[in-house]
Amino acid sequence: MERHALLKAIVDNAIDGIITIDDKGIIESINPSACKLFGYQLEEVIGKNISSLMPEDYKSQHDGYLHRYKKTKKAHIIGIGREVTGQKKGGDVFPFRLAVSEVQYEGRLIYAGFIHDLTQQKTAEEQLVVYTNKLEVLVEDRTLELQSLIKQMQQAKEEVSQSLEKERELNQLKSRFVSMASHEFRTPLSSIQLSASLIDKYSQDYNNPNINKHVNRIKTGIGNLTTILNDFLSLERLETGVVAANFEEIDLVKFAEEIAEEMQLVAKQNQNIIYQHTGTKSLVYADANLLKNCIINLIANAIKYSGEDTFIEFNTEITEDKFELIVKDNGIGIPLTEQKHLFEAFFRAHNTGSIPGTGLGLNIVDRYIKLMKGSIAFKSQENKGTTFTLIFDKQS
Repeated sequence: MERHALLKAIVDNAIDGIITIDDKGIIESINPSACKLFGYQLEEVIGKNISSLMPEDYKSQHDGYLHRYKKTKKAHIIGIGREVTGQKKGGDVFPFRLAVSEVQYEGRLIYAGFIHDLTQQKTAEEQLVVYTNKLEVLVEDRTLELQSLIKQMQQAKEEVSQSLEKERELNQLKSRFVSMASHEFRTPLSSIQLSASLIDKYSQDYNNPNINKHVNRIKTGIGNLTTILNDFLSLERLETGVVAANFEEIDLVKFAEEIAEEMQLVAKQNQNIIYQHTGTKSLVYADANLLKNCIINLIANAIKYSGEDTFIEFNTEITEDKFELIVKDNGIGIPLTEQKHLFEAFFRAHNTGSIPGTGLGLNIVDRYIKLMKGSIAFKSQENKGTTFTLIFDKQS
């Protein structure tokens, strides 16, 4: 009796609904949670067919399903479980997860159904999809606005290139643009980034590939916009003369290894960044921040313009009078006729296609290298890859 009382107490206090029926579909027991879920009193359902708790579409199918199961033992729900739809007393329908077990009890066949209400979960999933779609539209709108501003800026530069006075006006336009972009775009981009991360976190329990797809598209758009903003901010700081080289002693090997590990995290699928050092020494004098920006830019380009399943070589070498950093890829390369424009601001080779970029990265790298009294060389062949070499005098 104690065991029977314990079992009854467990069933009566279960959060999920529990219903038992006989082999003809007649309800023999129903716990309080199930009564509350369907909106019935206990006496209103005991002795009735379980199909009374189903929408019209399912009622006519249920008895036939029980008959087929007893005859063939091929289960669609029993022992498997799936999402189904129930109907409340007032006629409202709702989704729930149904798990059914077959029980032999005192020579009789009984079916026990365990019901988990999915109403809140489904509502939350729908809200997440709606919110994700709104965020995606917002990012696309911001992207179009920024692209429009960049296009206007490029057109303005072409129009004033013949006049020193107009060149001054262009610089003022760029300064206003950078200031506006920094304040007007960074704050909403940060909010969008945070919201996308929260959506990604909260949607993990639902395992919905559509949500993951849209969140990844939002994050990619944010990354592209952030890169554009960083390029323009770096260019503005260079042109206003606020950037200066601050030399210090750095361990080149440790410095390069950390960059290689950092960039490996953003590489494409099965892209591998292979780092190797040549020489017995590792200490050099350089501006660590400027040098890191240069290397990250070159490796990021190698990642961007190379395919999956490729290697990117990153080498450092220290000799008696100089040290070098080399980044080599096997990507799309630079057309020979366009290589003379490679370090010009806003230049992009025709074979870059739809790959995102501002055309400012190598211009900024070139100017950083010159601030550090170094030089940059490159070799490239279309569809066979590109090698960049940064060369610096070894200071003591």
